[in-house]
Amino acid sequence: MTAIATLKRVSGRLRRLFSGRDSASDDVADTRNLLVVDDEESICLSMSEYFSQHGFRVDTAREMEEAEGLIKATEYNVIIQDLRLGLTRRPDGLEIIRLVHERNPDTRIVVLTSYGSAEVEEEARLAGADAFLRKPKPLSQVAQVVQGLIESPRTRTVRA
Repeated sequence: MTAIATLKRVSGRLRRLFSGRDSASDDVADTRNLLVVDDEESICLSMSEYFSQHGFRVDTAREMEEAEGLIKATEYNVIIQDLRLGLTRRPDGLEIIRLVHERNPDTRIVVLTSYGSAEVEEEARLAGADAFLRKPKPLSQVAQVVQGLIESPRTRTVRA
């Protein structure tokens, strides 16, 4: 776990403690787990801060291996992910989608990418993505999609 991820987790616990929600049962009942997978540090940090302020416990991963480790260790309600990580030309995010659905088919997945073609979007949908958004996208719009996915049953892919 990176130092930044540890710091975020501690700050989230402190925020809950100061808000009066300090028991473990409150955390389990109220916590919505979110994973952000993107190789751009600024995107990870801004999404982590935004969603933490809106009641999520947020983890971030900037590399495929880090994302895989987090997915194996934690059950997420939602994953927001880029399709391409680092300098690779292949869409690593498709592997993440498949891994998530093997481990927890109830996890909702939002693909947020600059590299979207109709073929890649269809492949992501077939792999199990619930929403496909093109960068750049305001955080408030990403949050609306995330909230909609959490509140609705799994039925179709959202495109924006």
